[in-house]
Amino acid sequence: MKRKEYQQIIRPLLSDHRYRHSVNVAKEAVRLAKRYGADPEKAETAGILHDIMKDTGPADQLKIMERAGIVLTEVEQNAPKLWHAISGALYVERELGVHDREILDAIRYHTTGRVGMSLLERVIFVADFTSEERDYNGADGMRAAANVSLERAMLEGVTFTLRDLSARQKPIHPDTLATYNWMVLQSAGEKLKKEG
Repeated sequence: MKRKEYQQIIRPLLSDHRYRHSVNVAKEAVRLAKRYGADPEKAETAGILHDIMKDTGPADQLKIMERAGIVLTEVEQNAPKLWHAISGALYVERELGVHDREILDAIRYHTTGRVGMSLLERVIFVADFTSEERDYNGADGMRAAANVSLERAMLEGVTFTLRDLSARQKPIHPDTLATYNWMVLQSAGEKLKKEG
């Protein structure tokens, strides 16, 4: 399927705001994919579909996950905002017939990140932060970082998430903490290579 077909599929499932965001993430994902060497078509697909379950009720998301045998961790049970990434990847695979693991993982990990993210996963993670309608405090800085280095933007994004969640005393997913450490250690390793 092409973006127009996916847009028709997601339109009735999402609010106006969330639909616009999804279209913008797809556009930004294509731009970043071309800049950093990921597959633009896969980036567009993952971008348009990444929030497909975002406006679906928690009970329906839980049903999707339960049918797939997903057992949520204690942190996940107490962080329903993370559910749409898990249920979304399952829905895209089972209902839309998308079986490309890279696309499914980009959807699955666009909120938490994870250690060893593929290039496509990183593109979607950053595109979600930098899509044109985003206007949070720091959005322009994140866009500037994304134009310099995908890794720099990723680290800023994960740091933003950690600050935001800890300030609001919300649980932090272990994958997000691991992603932060992974990115910091990669950054430190790059600095050592340059100095050495």
